[in-house]
Amino acid sequence: MAAPCRRMASRSLLQIVSSFSRTAVGNSGFRLFSNTSVCRAIVQTRFVPERASSPWTLKAAVCLQRLPVISADCAPIEQQFKEMMHQMELEKSVLSDHELRLLEDAERMSRKRADDYDSDEEDNHRDQDIMLAQDLEDIWEQRMKNFQPELRVKADVDKDLTSLQRCLADSLILLAEQQVGGEKLWLLPQAQWQEGETLQQTAERALASLPAAGFKATFLGNAPCGVYKYKLPKAARTESVVGTKVFFFKAILSDKGPPAATNASFMWLKRSELQRYLKPAYMMKVERFILGL
Repeated sequence: MAAPCRRMASRSLLQIVSSFSRTAVGNSGFRLFSNTSVCRAIVQTRFVPERASSPWTLKAAVCLQRLPVISADCAPIEQQFKEMMHQMELEKSVLSDHELRLLEDAERMSRKRADDYDSDEEDNHRDQDIMLAQDLEDIWEQRMKNFQPELRVKADVDKDLTSLQRCLADSLILLAEQQVGGEKLWLLPQAQWQEGETLQQTAERALASLPAAGFKATFLGNAPCGVYKYKLPKAARTESVVGTKVFFFKAILSDKGPPAATNASFMWLKRSELQRYLKPAYMMKVERFILGL
């Protein structure tokens, strides 16, 4: 009994599995094992620690948008359609309560001017305040004259790229000045991923790290909406770091925060203005997920 046990102990795992597969050929109740599958499993377990260390540095960036505050100006065809619909509504509509009251007041005044006017017929209106519909219209017109609407376009404010009050009819995107290598570039606010946090937490930290910003944002989902990958120059590459992967998250501005300082390191730009500050390869990735609102 001891001799067979010693022979089994001296054999390798691969020989035992191969002998088990040969004995199981005639038995349809067993599944055949392949030597190559066993070797592949052993090789995969050996290379798991090597895959964990990626040569790419991970970063997370946030695409923060301020939605339009006022309605945009109508295009010529939109203005024509608006006027047509207004004319159709005017032609097909019935009289409103105010218009009916105007007619009723006019009819009552004509009866008072008639020679056969009988004041007993106006008993239903005696207890009411003497305020004609025309008097109400005069009051409303006076209030309309005193009303001063806010200007839709302010040239001095629109030129201030750090102001949230510029271009109120357009959607604005936040750009921040970031240190990349030995130069400063205008990019979406980004930060390097730290162990123990999610990529969304990294994006939130990138937004909170802006000096004197204090923006409050609502993130649209927990998954990235895009990724931008670039390699470092050959002189800056090492065996452990080859390049950087930047994962983008979308967010909507929910609170404008305090006024921006004069030397703020961020800008609010329209979509058409981004190409003047972003590099073409970076711009191509970013414009795919910008909300066209």
